[in-house]
Amino acid sequence: MHELIAAIDLGSNSFRLQVGKIVNDQIYPLDGIKEPVRLAAGLTADKLLDAAALQRGFDALSRFNERLRGFPPEAVRAVATNTLRVAKNARVFLEQAEEVLGVPIEVISGREEARLIYVGVAHTLPEPHRQQLVVDIGGGSTELIIGKSFEPILLESLYMGCVGYSLNFFPGGRITREFLREAELAARSELQTIALPYREAGWEVAVGSSGSAKALIDVLEQNGWAEGAITVEGLERMRNALLRAGRLDRVKLVGLKDDRVPVILGGFSIMSAVFKEFGIERMVFSDGALRLGVLYDLLGRYHHHDLRDATVSAFVSRYGIDPRQATAVADTACHLLACLDPETADPDHPDHRFLRWAATLHEIGISVAHASYHKHSAYILGNADMPGFSRLDQSRLARIALGHRGKLARVASLPDESPDWLLIACLRLAFLLHRARDGRGVPPVSLARTSAGFAIRLERDWLDQRPLTAAALEDEQHQWLSVGRGLAVQVRDAGRATA
Repeated sequence: MHELIAAIDLGSNSFRLQVGKIVNDQIYPLDGIKEPVRLAAGLTADKLLDAAALQRGFDALSRFNERLRGFPPEAVRAVATNTLRVAKNARVFLEQAEEVLGVPIEVISGREEARLIYVGVAHTLPEPHRQQLVVDIGGGSTELIIGKSFEPILLESLYMGCVGYSLNFFPGGRITREFLREAELAARSELQTIALPYREAGWEVAVGSSGSAKALIDVLEQNGWAEGAITVEGLERMRNALLRAGRLDRVKLVGLKDDRVPVILGGFSIMSAVFKEFGIERMVFSDGALRLGVLYDLLGRYHHHDLRDATVSAFVSRYGIDPRQATAVADTACHLLACLDPETADPDHPDHRFLRWAATLHEIGISVAHASYHKHSAYILGNADMPGFSRLDQSRLARIALGHRGKLARVASLPDESPDWLLIACLRLAFLLHRARDGRGVPPVSLARTSAGFAIRLERDWLDQRPLTAAALEDEQHQWLSVGRGLAVQVRDAGRATA
């Protein structure tokens, strides 16, 4: 295991790099870089990132790349949040950004962002066993989590952040009582949808994390308006100071850093709304945030405690998947993949893991309807909240599940060089070979690549006893021809193979 690991958080307001050192299963932050990119400020009305915002992002990542030299790829994890969830040209940015940074970038869902934030916060609290409400106001979204120890209980991500609120509710940087009121009401309207279940769950301590909370507590403390926390009284005194200034360029508050000035009004309004809607009197601050959560999640994967495995197991139970059939199909699919690429015989190989997850969950759609269930499987895997999986991960699972039966034309848009063709071929054949649902293990078959596509090799005695499988293999050959690939069926008889 690598002693140093790194996390990159491509947030809507700032891009951050955190390097940590692993000591006895704990992570000690060594150093970090913060770049005030303000990606969300470059999001146009039609949800396109403008050229200036794209360039700010590339410039920041090029500086991160210099710090990451010498890190093996598996010791670095980069995640992107709200703005890159909603931008229509996010893929254009991400393709170039990955080249500049040198590592893959995962766009994570709002709830996955909330989970990782909670993991980071929980590892910094002196009494993590207490039930706590964590509030993280980011540039483009706000995450709210109730958790206890290291397990989240409630997770939500709301589409409101300090960048958007600062731009939308305070035109020209003007500060009026009405503008503050409108911003707070808008935030309270969003919060109202989750306030009741959160109040019912309850919490012993409220915790703020990330930039907006840090900026607010710094201002309150250094101006003598609160001590060691954000408080109702402190926020009211800050409100009066902002109103006296009247304009953003006249705001002169001790403790307010220059890079926070452009987004302080939005962060203040959202935090005020959180206090009022949730009835909070006092909120402490935690240095733990998304990037620390990413580091601990990465550490868990090193220790083979990958949350994605736990999520898949939970989905098998929740959706009533037949575990015996799922295991049989997964074992055979992974066997066939190892025939194609011996390196994937390693259970930790990424393609092996994705194929096993997809094979385990390929029948999840039956919980909706048996007819065309593979389409339902793809929808669930692409859209459900799956802790540990990024949006890219889920899209890949959905694509493999969609392609496991029926018309291959549905996945024909995959590039010819995509490794997912191998995974889809292995899952389709494993599904076909286990249609009898007899719970038997891996059958005596192998799979090879050919110049035209694939060749499946079977024993004649075994195939003669399964005429339905033989007929299904003939149909399968037609499906592969429909996407310009071949599937040869080679039958071994007395040491000889015939097609």
